[in-house]
Amino acid sequence: MTTMNISLPDTLKSFVDEQVTQRGYGTSSEYVRELIRKDQDRTRLRGLLLLGAESAPGKPVDEAYFGGLRDRIRRRARG
Repeated sequence: MTTMNISLPDTLKSFVDEQVTQRGYGTSSEYVRELIRKDQDRTRLRGLLLLGAESAPGKPVDEAYFGGLRDRIRRRARG
């Protein structure tokens, strides 16, 4: 694992320390890693949403579509 040092103003350092204590993180590094992972997830999701928004419209979704989807899930659950 690589080390990265960051400088924080006292107010942000206090905030991080509070979060570590209140949320049960072992260290401030664990807290920061979790924030970075969540940001990665948001970035990926945003990219997927933008791709979807730029894509051509799909077929309309109706009751038959959802019925077929439920059937597939039931078959997988049994098998």
